[in-house]
Amino acid sequence: MKVKSIVILGGGTAGWMTANALQKKWQHLGINITLVESPDIGIVGVGEGSTPKLKHFFDSLGIKESEWMPECNATYKNGISFKNWSTVSGYEEYFHPFGCSLDFVTLKFLYDNATLRRKGVDVIAHPNRFSLMASLAEKKLAPIASKNFPFHFQYGYHFDSVLIGKFLQKKAAEVGGINHIQATVKSVELNSNGDITSLKLNNDQILSGDFFVDCSGFASILLEKTLKVPFISFSDNLFNDSAITIPTEIEPNIPSQTVSTALMNGWVWRIPLTNRIGNGYVYSSQYCTQDEAEKELRAHLGVLESDIEARHLKMKVGRAKESWRNNCVAVGLSQGFIEPLEATALQFVISTIEEFATAFEEGGFTHQFKELFNRRMNMNFEGIRDYIVLHYKTNSRSDSQYWIDNRENKNIPNNVKDMLGCWYNIQSLEDELKRLNIGSYYTKMSWNCMLSGMGLFPPKESLTSADAQTAQADLEFVDKFIGGCSMNFKPHKKMLIGANTST
Repeated sequence: MKVKSIVILGGGTAGWMTANALQKKWQHLGINITLVESPDIGIVGVGEGSTPKLKHFFDSLGIKESEWMPECNATYKNGISFKNWSTVSGYEEYFHPFGCSLDFVTLKFLYDNATLRRKGVDVIAHPNRFSLMASLAEKKLAPIASKNFPFHFQYGYHFDSVLIGKFLQKKAAEVGGINHIQATVKSVELNSNGDITSLKLNNDQILSGDFFVDCSGFASILLEKTLKVPFISFSDNLFNDSAITIPTEIEPNIPSQTVSTALMNGWVWRIPLTNRIGNGYVYSSQYCTQDEAEKELRAHLGVLESDIEARHLKMKVGRAKESWRNNCVAVGLSQGFIEPLEATALQFVISTIEEFATAFEEGGFTHQFKELFNRRMNMNFEGIRDYIVLHYKTNSRSDSQYWIDNRENKNIPNNVKDMLGCWYNIQSLEDELKRLNIGSYYTKMSWNCMLSGMGLFPPKESLTSADAQTAQADLEFVDKFIGGCSMNFKPHKKMLIGANTST
């Protein structure tokens, strides 16, 4: 046992997630955990949506939804709708669902129909028709089934990201065992082999530790600034580097999905909380100014003349060359960031914490598995990046140079080229995902939903007729099955504890 003390630099969501998780995992070993954060440095706030990873995280800490969701104005999330990314008739919008145990019943018809449609046969291959989760989102139902419907459903959440950090800070204080210091780091001390030995704080305290976790956000004070780990930018294939956020009033029937709507120079998220709608425009500063982007967002939201304040953010899209160097690991924005299109920010945080804790402990709290951990983290970032890049590469808009350049961009990862080649050559997506070893990042369901949802098929006028009787029977079965299953779910707002019922 070489580690007796761990110092976490930075609070916010990433810092307090790390503190709670490591305390839960290693408290029996007597490892002291200290979190230091500056009261003078604002919290960026990591998104307002999640993947199902967040549920697994709270479950691992023994925290129930009834405890954290009301305090964070949280709602349920069945998935994401993408609007206006495609201009193909009938495919202007599609839904990317989270998985459920009943997908095998209906999605096989999507896969079969998508293959037929790629071959030029006139069958329905829009993914929404075949997804129970898409149906729940359309009907504004929560992904929580009645007790007499014992099937497993994965789902995410919408939440106030600042409140999640505060909630986890409160939980850490209740559980105990985490030393919390409010101070700013003035300097970092290294020893002769490059390890961090201590942090000098602005209160003149010297904070020593055996291992350090960098949760200092885009500043990356320990990993990048101190240990000089290079940052690898993804700007060649992900153009967006800026965002604007403007809240609007919540509607009476709270939706159970995120909506991503393409605009002239990027896209807008629409995320429903119990007390407001969170809206944000993610765009590229290469194609429009900050003022132009804000005007476009306000026009989209219908608040051009409103005095609602807009918050402007800069994004640093890419990853550190190594997430773990010497006696320091980075978690959160200090490690890397993929733009929030698929709400993966907290997924990266949770995956990094889990992978690091396993590698560190199984290696006897040494550097034994450091290189393996770094490879896994890099593959994770690139695997998710590839799926995000595909959204832009497959767009069919021509109303701005931004969308044209994204579609014609030659600097796309080889895995994206291979997956597109597989699709257009009418080969098996499942086999290609296995060959490329990327199926653990996004499954064949996700790839099928996007490629089908964007309408990447031969033009309608060139299609040949299908066996109408068989096709109709299949659709009737799918519709009846999904309709029957949907009856086991309740309206989203009724399932929310603490929802604002005054609207």
